[in-house]
Amino acid sequence: MDDWRNGGFGLYVHWPFCQAKCPYCDFNSHVTANIDQKIWVRAYLRELERIAQEVPGRVLNSIFFGGGTPSLMHPDTVAAVIEAARSHWPFANDIEITLEANPGSVEAGRFAGYRDGGVNRISMGIQALNDGDLRRLGRIHSVAEARSAFDVARDCFKRVSFDLIYARQGQTLEAWRQELSEALSMAIDHLSLYQLTIEDGTAFGDRYARGKLRNLPTEDTSADMYLVTQEVTAAHGMPGYEISNHARPGAESLHNLVYWRYGDYVGIGPGAHGRLTLNGIRYATECHLAPGAWLDAVSKGNGESLRSALTSQDAAVEQLMMGMRLSQGLNMARFESLSGNRIDSNRLSHLQELGMVTVSGTTLAATDQGRAVLNAVLRELLMD
Repeated sequence: MDDWRNGGFGLYVHWPFCQAKCPYCDFNSHVTANIDQKIWVRAYLRELERIAQEVPGRVLNSIFFGGGTPSLMHPDTVAAVIEAARSHWPFANDIEITLEANPGSVEAGRFAGYRDGGVNRISMGIQALNDGDLRRLGRIHSVAEARSAFDVARDCFKRVSFDLIYARQGQTLEAWRQELSEALSMAIDHLSLYQLTIEDGTAFGDRYARGKLRNLPTEDTSADMYLVTQEVTAAHGMPGYEISNHARPGAESLHNLVYWRYGDYVGIGPGAHGRLTLNGIRYATECHLAPGAWLDAVSKGNGESLRSALTSQDAAVEQLMMGMRLSQGLNMARFESLSGNRIDSNRLSHLQELGMVTVSGTTLAATDQGRAVLNAVLRELLMD
């Protein structure tokens, strides 16, 4: 009944607004000129009160403001959400409170306001360290602006992470190696390094379908970029603890670890997802996507558009899929307890022979090579 305790308890707050829509982005984000933040504060607080009545007394390990561009939120809005969460749940002594920020929306006074309101970690979407690629990615900041914003964040916060995207148009393996070394010279304790994926429903997806998105690296080059990423970050003392995330030991993102260790998390805001265990049953939750629809639903008492009970097998599969993303792997005994089934020993042996996984006692982990082709590894493990 308390399996979620293996991963902890987190809160995700989705802010759906951006200054501009990036062509590669498939997140629930919207561009609008006027935002009444008082309305949004009331809606967030109402949702927190509703969910806190269902899961009272839990220790909250993390809060994450994602989007969209949460650095467009007024500091008072952020502070009100944090204070409301504190009134509903006891905070862990080491609670991590992260806010995503884009360099184009940053100013020193706002960062200081977030800090004073309770934020203790910033995750910055820099995405590239050359201006040409920033333009191609639809970013509205320059490299100089990104570096300046990063310096402001570093002055306000002890913990600052930033994101880069690789396998971009025209990018070579050597160019990525050089850019990665430059990023590591800036980094404090955490980097998120994502391979560009072309998603349906995005501007890039449309261009790709029409043959207009040219000079993307080949699959082999992209795979080599992933392996170089693991090699270079490890050599700089920031090894990959998850497929796309790298940190100095002890600086891993606590909120993301709630996801990957398959804990429970509240999701509020348009399009936010959650996982909640109630009376021994784990539920998947989703919120209404459109900002207006979500606000309207909240005003009527519930911002969720879906709450679906997961079977034990469904939960076990999710736990396996999330845990295999981590370099430390997962506990197979936990999987077997959730699912009532054991992972086939012949498949494990086969994957070990291929160098895709390691098994130590009850711990199953993917190797660097295995995480590079994780979907194939998971198909093998989950094959009926």
